Amino acid sequence: MDDFKSLLLKPWFVFSFSFILIGGTLILVSPNLFEGEIVYSQNGKKYVLEAPLSLAYFVGLGYQESEMQGVVDFYLTRRGYMLAASLLLGFPTLLAYRSFLAKKNK
Repeated sequence: MDDFKSLLLKPWFVFSFSFILIGGTLILVSPNLFEGEIVYSQNGKKYVLEAPLSLAYFVGLGYQESEMQGVVDFYLTRRGYMLAASLLLGFPTLLAYRSFLAKKNK
């Protein structure tokens, strides 16, 4: 347990660990948190539908082939990218900075 506590004082470990933990949770639990758009084709016309998306969709998880009937493309909007960046990079950066300050004050 003391080894793990000493690892928590290393900012790079805290960043990597929290990035993997948050990213894994967002992919495996598959919450539809991120604003996105789905482009689908019906009778030769393309339609764009705004819908919340999950990061799991981009790695091939969280949906079945039958649900993708007529879907041409799906992507995150600017707000979706910003939320994904803040969750995947922002929180780990803040936690790593906190461990840096804790190490500095010891």
